[in-house]
Amino acid sequence: MVGKENLRTEDLNLCFEKLMMVAGGGGGGCGGEKGGKMKAGVITEWKDIPVELLMQILSLVDDQTVITASGVCRGWRDAIYFGLARLSLSWCSKNMNNLALSLVPKFTKLQTLILRQDKPQLEDNTVERIANYCHDLQILDLSKSFKLTDRSLYAVAHGCPDLTKLNISGCSAFSDNALAYLAGFCRKLKVLNLCGCVRAATDTALQAIGHYCNQLQSLNLGWCENVGDVGVMSLAYGCPDLRIVDLCGCVLITDDSVIALASRCPRLRSLGLYYCKNITDRAMYSLAQSKVNKRMWGSVKGGGGGNDEDGLRTLNISQCTALTPSAVQAVCDSFPSLHTCSGRHSLIMSGCLNLTSVHCACAVHAHRAINNFPHPAH
Repeated sequence: MVGKENLRTEDLNLCFEKLMMVAGGGGGGCGGEKGGKMKAGVITEWKDIPVELLMQILSLVDDQTVITASGVCRGWRDAIYFGLARLSLSWCSKNMNNLALSLVPKFTKLQTLILRQDKPQLEDNTVERIANYCHDLQILDLSKSFKLTDRSLYAVAHGCPDLTKLNISGCSAFSDNALAYLAGFCRKLKVLNLCGCVRAATDTALQAIGHYCNQLQSLNLGWCENVGDVGVMSLAYGCPDLRIVDLCGCVLITDDSVIALASRCPRLRSLGLYYCKNITDRAMYSLAQSKVNKRMWGSVKGGGGGNDEDGLRTLNISQCTALTPSAVQAVCDSFPSLHTCSGRHSLIMSGCLNLTSVHCACAVHAHRAINNFPHPAH
């Protein structure tokens, strides 16, 4: 059934009979009845599959098959409409807007809806319908929806207050006022992707996010050129649980943004600073010092200060040409999870030719191992 656009009754009957034959050990089918019948009338044909089993089966097939299966019979239709929690229409390359428009009122219990597009199809009226019917949504992906306007964000704000993950990367028409408005209603957000949202991601919007979305853990601001220190500092102070922050291409930010993140977000694990030309050694030393401060605070509290897996695990400082080896080496020494060695690059420094002397702990250990290896006698 997987991947089929047309699911016929004959196909279902055949699949059901094979399933029953396997369940009964082959041969003459279950209970010795030909055609896959079972004793005591537990299951006599595919239409009698229990709802719980049906939902487990459908969790293993693609979304096209799920949609087709919803047209098999009333029992299946009701089970799918009221039981399906996740739906993706990203496979639909031509009529996604009309398909979503017709399906959404039926799938009212959705918690995850993926509408990622290769070319823009979605329109505001569809997103408004989603917000009107799918009040349980927790994960919504509208990436690359270039046609959407602020109407969509206002609708999501009112209709989907339980969102924890929102991807609107590439939605270049959204404004910062609409994004700030959404932040005031969707206060449970933990993951927010704003990559390429040049008009929406401004200091004004980030101040609202920092004020309302205090549970935020991951934020992508890649290539949002209007983001400055005021916005990032507001995030750092308002969202202390931030763990992943991508500021690649945010050309206006300075060391102050990094210092705020280093001092206010103790769970920071990944930081992207690609092409942030204003970042200097001061920012690097603040990152290195943040690990020292955490260890001291842990000792005071009796927690031991954590382990080597704490702190930064990924740092992208490519094209940050103002940095010097000593400052970057200090960061690398503070966080053993940062690697420059082949195959494990998590400290990314492409375009920084002056940083070739920076090495992670692996290189030091390898050098010691070579020096300590007994040389053969001549």
